[in-house]
Amino acid sequence: MDRFTALADPHRRKMIELLGNGPLAAGTLAGEFAMSAPAVSQHLKVLREAGLVRVAVDGQRRIYSLDPDGLAEVDAWLRQVRGVWKDRLDRLEAALGQEKGDTR
Repeated sequence: MDRFTALADPHRRKMIELLGNGPLAAGTLAGEFAMSAPAVSQHLKVLREAGLVRVAVDGQRRIYSLDPDGLAEVDAWLRQVRGVWKDRLDRLEAALGQEKGDTR
């Protein structure tokens, strides 16, 4: 599953937000949701396979953290899209200004 498909689910987006505050054990994450622990594990698996989170084993616990590499790719795409829209909006603003006789 690609990163954007993984992020399409609101539960997974919330998990990413929670992990933004620092690494968390799977059990701690599961306590934040009204779903079974296996369902949380499935969501975490999707995020891991999409390259958005990493997992470390600490005895019996699984500690999840954000994967900066995967998030950097998402951020790069967002910057690209924002750049396209900024350019288009700047041109629209200029065109609207010309209609009003604005000589900016």
